[in-house]
Amino acid sequence: MKNLVLLSVFTFLLLSQLHAQNNVVVTESDSLIVESQDTVLLKSYASRYNPRKALLYAAILPGLGQIYNKKYWKLPLVYGGFFGTTYAMLFYNDLYRDYKRELFTNLELGLTGDSDIRSGDVYTTKNYRVAVDRAKRSRDFWLIMMGAMYLLQIVDAHVDAHLKEFDLNPQLRVSIEPMMEQNYMLGKQTGFSLVVKF
Repeated sequence: MKNLVLLSVFTFLLLSQLHAQNNVVVTESDSLIVESQDTVLLKSYASRYNPRKALLYAAILPGLGQIYNKKYWKLPLVYGGFFGTTYAMLFYNDLYRDYKRELFTNLELGLTGDSDIRSGDVYTTKNYRVAVDRAKRSRDFWLIMMGAMYLLQIVDAHVDAHLKEFDLNPQLRVSIEPMMEQNYMLGKQTGFSLVVKF
């Protein structure tokens, strides 16, 4: 019985404490005193350079994403890369056609053996087969490089538009300085080191 009375009192006190906590409302006020009404309007780079627009422009016309980002110095690199890969692809395509024509000439004359040589020619039928395969492989490689160049300029335009909002630390310095080092295994060494200070 004594335990029952203690349990009842304990429950009553616990419930009254919970009820008291629910009824208490704490109000705090916070205030800010403004002494000046001057405001500064900050224009974000992110609103001026949209990475999706740069990506879309570069996908439509190579180099247009770089123009959108105002990186005009990249245009010769983009078009030079396309010119170089196109030139290499066309060069190996012409070699492929020439070697293929010579191989078919040998085959039409009945020179199907690997060591058969046409009169007035220095290459065998096997040499022409190998040359055709190599020229075709090189042509296909440069075609893939052209596709990689296309994707690279798209990624460059997209990343460059993202990096417009990147704030560079003005304390960052990179310099090349002379270096002298004493090493127990190699002895005294001198040279130049690249020093990055930030």
